[in-house]
Amino acid sequence: MFNINKFNEINSFLKKSQNSAKIVAISKNHTLDSVLMAIKHGVYIFGENRVQEAKEKFLKIKQNNSNIELHLTGPLQSNKVKEAISLFDVFHTLDREKIAREFSRHRNLLINKTIFLQINTGKEKTKSGIFPEDTKDFLFFLKNEMKLSITGLMCIPPINEDPEFHFAKLKLIANENKINQLSIGMSGDYEKALKFNPTYIRLGTILFGQR
Repeated sequence: MFNINKFNEINSFLKKSQNSAKIVAISKNHTLDSVLMAIKHGVYIFGENRVQEAKEKFLKIKQNNSNIELHLTGPLQSNKVKEAISLFDVFHTLDREKIAREFSRHRNLLINKTIFLQINTGKEKTKSGIFPEDTKDFLFFLKNEMKLSITGLMCIPPINEDPEFHFAKLKLIANENKINQLSIGMSGDYEKALKFNPTYIRLGTILFGQR
């Protein structure tokens, strides 16, 4: 179940350190009861990885509570883009041209939506995302050809490497491209991520426990 004490502890730390990062409570693979408990204790930002699971849990919740902010933090299939836009408020994982074109087809539905571009800072073959050296050109393509507004950058560091190196690399890419929002840091490395003033940290296991 949701660990409200840990949530409050991290939130208090953020306030004391004057860090503006917001916690995205990653509720993927966790029960509706856990989500409802979190909401009861004042949590309003949640992250899900799959459109169908998110729909089953959050469709009714969002209809009844306009304060809930739902983030897609997992990969998105092109045939799910329109459905996802109707449900999610923030997208952390725009990662390739095919998805960008699908978003562009539904630009009229993207008002008040926020999109982060996923950067594959470790250039891992098993991970999604734009390679660092391709970021500038891809952002140009998104803005000028797809007419999409990109708010921030996101990355998931390689599991066996120092996450700070990758957070620093992402921060540098963001600065070079005049982007000021970052989605970095998960349960195991969020404290290191906080050094780079992220907009969002994505916390799952530390709040909800093991799935």
